[in-house]
Amino acid sequence: MRRHLAALAALWLVLATAQAAPVFELDDAGLSPAQRDATRQLLDQAVVRLPVAWREALDRPIAVRWRVDLPDGVHGRATRWAIALDRKLLDGIEAPGGSADQRASAAAAALTATLHELAHLYDRTPRGRLSRDPRLLDLAGWQVAALGPGRRGRNDLRDRSPDAYELASPREFVAVNLEHYLLDPAYRCRRPALAAHFDAHFGHPPPPPGGACAEGLAFVQDDPGSADPLSVIDPERIYAVDYLLAEPNAQPMSRWGHSMLRLVVCAPGRTPGPECRLDLQHHLVLSFRAFVDDVQISSWRGLTGDYPSRLFVLPLGQVVDEYTKVELRDLSSTPLALSRSEIAALVERAAQLHWGYDGRYLFISNNCAVETFRLLHDGVPRLAGRALAGITPTGLLRRLRANGVLDEAATPEDRDLAARQGYYFAAADAHYDALFAIARAELALDVADAQAWLAAAPTTRAEALRRAGLRDGAALLVLESAALRREQALAQDELKRRWLGRSGLAAASGRDDVASALQEYLRLGGAFSRPAAWLDGIEGYGLPQQAEREALRARAVQDATRRRAHAAALEDGVMALLSPQRRERVAATRANIVLIGERVRVLAGDHAGP
Repeated sequence: MRRHLAALAALWLVLATAQAAPVFELDDAGLSPAQRDATRQLLDQAVVRLPVAWREALDRPIAVRWRVDLPDGVHGRATRWAIALDRKLLDGIEAPGGSADQRASAAAAALTATLHELAHLYDRTPRGRLSRDPRLLDLAGWQVAALGPGRRGRNDLRDRSPDAYELASPREFVAVNLEHYLLDPAYRCRRPALAAHFDAHFGHPPPPPGGACAEGLAFVQDDPGSADPLSVIDPERIYAVDYLLAEPNAQPMSRWGHSMLRLVVCAPGRTPGPECRLDLQHHLVLSFRAFVDDVQISSWRGLTGDYPSRLFVLPLGQVVDEYTKVELRDLSSTPLALSRSEIAALVERAAQLHWGYDGRYLFISNNCAVETFRLLHDGVPRLAGRALAGITPTGLLRRLRANGVLDEAATPEDRDLAARQGYYFAAADAHYDALFAIARAELALDVADAQAWLAAAPTTRAEALRRAGLRDGAALLVLESAALRREQALAQDELKRRWLGRSGLAAASGRDDVASALQEYLRLGGAFSRPAAWLDGIEGYGLPQQAEREALRARAVQDATRRRAHAAALEDGVMALLSPQRRERVAATRANIVLIGERVRVLAGDHAGP
């Protein structure tokens, strides 16, 4: 009895599949019997790969014709309920003088073209309409507009694309990606979110990938001090994601703050939980920045989108030092109320952007707040229905709060407690003021505050350093280190202003060795802002898999080593490119550190006694 039931079920499946299969009407004029058979075989191979829902939607006869007048490089066309295929593909399949590899290549290209055109027909059916599916458009890269309704006409997910033709329009994106979804077993490893979306749309269980997907998600950290910048993160080790805000200050380009996301990554071996917040050395920051972080050079370029906007992955410690010690800005870190699956989806989307996104920075419509909003919108489908869009970091924070996206109950209201628990990082200016108060009281300094002291001429500060005692000398040593960081930041800004443009490089004639070394150093820095460049010439798309990661690590480590070597070689040479005034301030501040450091050591020895 069971055998009969199994046979009936198998027969029913065959009949159902046959009924669901599209009907093709082949224009066989001018085709030989062998070519007609090859065409039928091709169509059968295409249909057997189609999900049942796709087959059922193609419920009208489809005319099929081989054409000789298609433009070069165009393998097919779909019009109404008809598809046209390039006759060269058929000739390649049946070429009597061709090798087996050539015939197989032509057959594969013909199958790809057939599925591509069938995808266009399916997309036009009421059951299809994938190219108008808001969620697919989010994943594809036609992002929602920051100001007003609608979507951007430009798709900036250009790197690591399987076929640049997918960026021509949402319709072509759907057709190209359905080709790979049906034909490439590794598609769900390389574009997992899209594969999952197609699985859900067609309503059938996903097939197993062709081989194991590479474990974790690969990111390249832009950390000049790291010998191996490639990091592989297991989303299961991410306990939480915080909205990280560099709070505004008085500087023109900082008055709105800066939006970032903080990944609270647990130390290896630790079970995800609140204790992971203490693993600060493992935490990472996702930060959209205008490469090379020089928006202060030209407001006009920031308005016209001439700066690339890319997703940088940075160690939390580096970000804290940059904002609290150099820019003297507070950092607040507020957890987002996300589930474990939402955290994984958000980080996976961040990885897709890290490897594929090459946007344009715009002060108003595509700044750090807009980019962070879009990452949340596209990475967590639940948030796509919330009114989160804003054009300022503080505005985005308010919208996250108003829509219940922040888990503020976990964040201490008392800033001292928040600082001890890693939710708040205070700008160093208050600490500097406290240190300066010690020195001012001991040395009767006629300067208002620490900021005025750091801005004073290094020679003026040196006079006080020579008179310092142990306690005030230790305070002044910390302040002098802060002064050097300030001078180095100003020197870096001056280098960008004077030497990054064509006129600047031309003016560097006579200093060609330094200018070319500076260019190479900046080129290497650019590679860290666009890690996909390291995979140029290596086959693959989407998220890098294991073989690509091995090649990537070799190239990234080599460039990291070269960048450190260039930095060391440039340290003295770059000084020659600075203005005399800036060069003198940097050199004098370094001399001050040596002076006060030696004085504190001598005084400490005397104080210790025999």
